[in-house]
Amino acid sequence: MRQFTTRDLDKQVGDVTDAAAREPVVLTRHNNPRFVLMSYEHYERMRAGADSRRAYRVSEMPDEHAVHFDEAVGRLARGERYDDEP
Repeated sequence: MRQFTTRDLDKQVGDVTDAAAREPVVLTRHNNPRFVLMSYEHYERMRAGADSRRAYRVSEMPDEHAVHFDEAVGRLARGERYDDEP
């Protein structure tokens, strides 16, 4: 999930909303997560229970999710993009 500061939202609203159209983004203030911005369609899927995704604490994450998480963090650490990013 991408992160932006609330200041980014003020200065780059187009970039932030474009990112939120693709996936939920975290808005931080004073380096702390404060808000999540997402498309209305994503919100409706979540509300309807049609989205099977689930959030876990790292300590509670199932092993099969931990493997994917570690792989994704490794890709990001190497400067690679997400699979669906242009």
